[in-house]
Amino acid sequence: MSTETQEADDLNDRVMNFLRRNFPQIQMHGGSAAIQNLDRESGEVTIQLGGACSGCGISPMTIQAIKSRMVKEIPEINQVHAETGMGDDGGMGGGGGMSPSFPGETTDDESTDEGPQAPF
Repeated sequence: MSTETQEADDLNDRVMNFLRRNFPQIQMHGGSAAIQNLDRESGEVTIQLGGACSGCGISPMTIQAIKSRMVKEIPEINQVHAETGMGDDGGMGGGGGMSPSFPGETTDDESTDEGPQAPF
């Protein structure tokens, strides 16, 4: 095994250890985190959050925490990309999924059947 391969394996191990050490709540809540891509030359890593993280309302905060902490803790990492499987926005619309709606909010689509009206 070459020194370069050993260094890449070491970096991969440190990223995985970072995820295990800093985010045990991901696993406790039924989620998972895995390295999707690691480019040692550019210092970029892509993390895939799965399981219960897909569609979770706090996954955008988890992604931000991963991005800010990893670059501080692992000097070789310059940029972190994290995805939840629901698109790059943490499942908050735009990727063909449902967007959040709020009471009283109107849309331009008048033909949408919203079901029966509330009795109040």
